[in-house]
Amino acid sequence: MNKMSQQKRTQLMGVLALTVLSLAGIWFSLISAQKDKLEQISTRKARLQKQFEQVNATMRNAQKIEADLAKASAELDKIEAGMASGDLYSWAINTIREFKLPYKVEIPQFSQIEGPRDATLLPHFPYKQAALSISGNAHFFDFGRFLADMENKFPYVRLVNMTLEPAGGTSAEPERLTFKLDFVALVKPGNS
Repeated sequence: MNKMSQQKRTQLMGVLALTVLSLAGIWFSLISAQKDKLEQISTRKARLQKQFEQVNATMRNAQKIEADLAKASAELDKIEAGMASGDLYSWAINTIREFKLPYKVEIPQFSQIEGPRDATLLPHFPYKQAALSISGNAHFFDFGRFLADMENKFPYVRLVNMTLEPAGGTSAEPERLTFKLDFVALVKPGNS
């Protein structure tokens, strides 16, 4: 092989160079493109597998989700049953008067009711609201319990825009105050 002619060596080198260039061309044009395509397919497969597992988990939990939905719907129906309905002014007055019986809170003044109108308590809220102003007097401690208990018992009522002032009376009752506030209640759907 050492005794190859110059022309044969040049041809052999040309064939080797052409072979190396052909292999490099095949690698970069076909094999690396296929490798990239396989990586994309693998990534997409992993993403779809994750979605498939989420769908399967949701399907396995469908009965629990339906039970939770039924429970939440029953709780919502129970809350809506207590919401303002019918004659809103009578409902508000009766609700306040019945609720205040165990408390030493006097509420002699009620304004006219405003509403039902779009709720301002929360934006884009699906319920309407009605509001009226009330004013009265009570001892500080009794009034605090009254406020806390009312908002805890009636999740669809808010007492807002409160003004408190010392009751201008005898010094024998220094903890007595007068109050004015807005009683805002959500209105039962279908009652507007």
